[in-house]
Order: sequence, then C-alpha cells, then structure tokens
Amino acid sequence: MKNTGDMMSYRPNIVNFTLAGSNEKEGLYEFKMSLADGTECRVFSQRHPEWTLTNISRLLTTPCPVCHKDFICKCMDQFHDEFLEQINAKQLFEKALS
Repeated sequence: MKNTGDMMSYRPNIVNFTLAGSNEKEGLYEFKMSLADGTECRVFSQRHPEWTLTNISRLLTTPCPVCHKDFICKCMDQFHDEFLEQINAKQLFEKALS
C-alpha cells in the first residue's frame, strides 16, 4: 500500500553544506548537503548572475525519505524552492566558499 502523504509531510532541514568542487571561471559549483534525517544530496549550482540550483541528486547512502526507494529517484527536486530558501536564509553559499 502506497503512502501518498509523505511528499506533503516531509520537511527537509539542511544541517551541513560543504563545497565539493568548482569551476570558478564558469561560475559552476558542486556542494554536498546533509539533511537532519541523515539524507545526503549533491547540489549543483550556478553563480552568474545570481545563485541558482541547477540540479539536486540524492546520494544513495540511505533510502529516500519520501518514496523510500533505495535507488535513484527525483523526489528531492520537489524541494528545490525550500532548499534554496534555507541556503539563502542561512547564507550557506557564502559560508561554504569562505
């Protein structure tokens, strides 16, 4: 039986955000993001003209907290705006680059 309430009730909380790689000339950055529930994601961002998230992929270290699959899914894409809001509010781009 499929639980359809997970997407609505899941609220990701970023607890760690570190730089994993960059191409500063092109303004491209890769970050590793850890969430409070133990989920880890790789976040690709572009800096020009302002910070944007270009891709979010869940690392396959734990099953997805939304769909519970232990293989590739796109569930984290649904939280793009929420992630960007937390990153901006906590100034995580600036902190990861300093």
